[in-house]
Amino acid sequence: MLLARFMAKTTLILADDHAIVRAGIRNALSGSTDFTIIAEVDSGPTLFAALRQFSADCLLIDVTMPSFEPFAAVKEIRKQFPAMKILIVSAYDDDIYVQGLLQLGANGYHLKDQPLSDLRLAIQRVMAGERWVSSRLLERLDQAPPPVVEAELPKLTGRQREMLHLLYKGLDNYHIAAQLDLSIKTVENHLTGLYRLLDVRSRLEAVNYIIQHPELLGLSPSTLPPAPDTRFIPRSKQTMLIVDDNERYRQQLSRMVLSINDQVQILEADNTGRAVQLAGQHRPRLILIDVVLGDENGIQCVQRVTKISPTSRILLFSAYPDSEFHREGLAAGASAFLDKKNLDSAALRQILCTEASMFSRALLASLTVLPILLLWPAPGNGNSSPVFYLATDRSFTEGETPYVNLES
Repeated sequence: MLLARFMAKTTLILADDHAIVRAGIRNALSGSTDFTIIAEVDSGPTLFAALRQFSADCLLIDVTMPSFEPFAAVKEIRKQFPAMKILIVSAYDDDIYVQGLLQLGANGYHLKDQPLSDLRLAIQRVMAGERWVSSRLLERLDQAPPPVVEAELPKLTGRQREMLHLLYKGLDNYHIAAQLDLSIKTVENHLTGLYRLLDVRSRLEAVNYIIQHPELLGLSPSTLPPAPDTRFIPRSKQTMLIVDDNERYRQQLSRMVLSINDQVQILEADNTGRAVQLAGQHRPRLILIDVVLGDENGIQCVQRVTKISPTSRILLFSAYPDSEFHREGLAAGASAFLDKKNLDSAALRQILCTEASMFSRALLASLTVLPILLLWPAPGNGNSSPVFYLATDRSFTEGETPYVNLES
């Protein structure tokens, strides 16, 4: 009888790159007699390995993990495992994620900031054949989204596919020319035609296109190797370092920065050791560091990077609102603390382009005060308008307000 009851449980695979999040979900489900977690993974490659090894009824999956592109991956998972339910569990409430992933085959989308008791209900609903969407998202979604019309991928020649593969590996025009025994001018002409064919404007956009459509190179999301961890822009004197353990998010930030200023040299690191190494080598003028770096502490990363590159301006960001992170981050040497969900193109433009372009005036080096986007209203601010606190070593006199309402 006990064996029969155990076998009747819904088997789950839990995919999230943060151990503390997996532990919270595991604890929330541990008291239930309906579910059992048979595998936990923390990246794209380990996810596909677990899916092949274990036969699960339902996959609980975050959209941001190392070496993981959610749209291509969900499409591939749905194709390979049509009977398995897919429940997205994410902190991101962006319509592109929600609608796109549901249309590609996800059975539900659950927000991490909702009660864990709702997660149990979400699993039950999708296992019953229903679609689950967190209540906060419902009003923004059409209840019956139109079917996705798959755009036909461009037809590449063997030479174009070979060149695209070398570009994805991070080779510049000189090394592509040497590898293929071509002139640099011929490579430039080929790449111009290739960009036009893919409808992209830069190497970074081409790499992102490959991540979304690995079949162009005859690969699947599970076999696509990680993209290089740096993006060098020739002739650039302005350097930025992005430190985040999620490769896709780093690339997303890189793309947004380059859309604002395409002469920025962008470096990427996924852990503290690599960040310290790049900071020591390049002395970047601006460094963005995630508070959570896998099992590492981003605040400790700030301390180490500050020692090796004291002239760099450091911004901490996080998807998890926490006043203690804010306090400890500033004490460690960060100039600002930002909400990761609000770090979009508009916010980056405000950071990079304040007063006739920050980058053209030595980036942030001339500033002594930098705004900090708070995750809660300022004291005495009765409305819900976003506010900025100012990080500065200047003391405020009585009656002064050390924050600015963005709507004023």
